[in-house]
Amino acid sequence: MSAADQFDGVSVVKKANVYFDGKCVSHTVQFADGTRKSVGVILPSSLTFNTGAPEIMEVIDGRCRVKLAGATAAVEYAAGQSFNVPGNSSFDIETLETLHYVCHFG
Repeated sequence: MSAADQFDGVSVVKKANVYFDGKCVSHTVQFADGTRKSVGVILPSSLTFNTGAPEIMEVIDGRCRVKLAGATAAVEYAAGQSFNVPGNSSFDIETLETLHYVCHFG
């Protein structure tokens, strides 16, 4: 496993964040410098997420279509790609297959 495939020297919150009746499950990862990320899975579905802080959603595996608040069309993303979501906003996501992701906050 390469360093890009894992986070070293972190704390993980044991209790999962479960959203949308279990369609999205993530765990919060806390770094020594105070930064926070979540690592999770979204099952095939169509969901709307609201943001507080700006986010970068990194797609680890799977495919999705994302429509940011105010956008006129959705954009497709796959493994190795990411998208930015402004703070105090929202996005619609359609997961076309099980989606593994890392959400980078701030």
